[in-house]
Amino acid sequence: MADDSSSSYIRMVQHLIEKCILHNMNKEECMEALEKHANIKPVITSTELEKENRAFFESYARDREERINMEKDQQRIQQMLADLASSTTPDDDQDDD
Repeated sequence: MADDSSSSYIRMVQHLIEKCILHNMNKEECMEALEKHANIKPVITSTELEKENRAFFESYARDREERINMEKDQQRIQQMLADLASSTTPDDDQDDD
């Protein structure tokens, strides 16, 4: 019976970790959220994250970082384009005068 209870608890922790991943949380954010909202100790969350599939989470962390960097790059490009558009006056487009 205790075995059923602990396996049920582990499944619940895994389910909550999956929800964190869907919200693009990193390992630290996931541990903090589960501790705050589900009263799950960070060591348990960390152990589950590492035990289940360490390579997956390492890849996930790399991919997440790349996405964040791409978003920052896109924001910089959009800001540069906005700055360029606001610095262009109608006189800049008229060469025939």
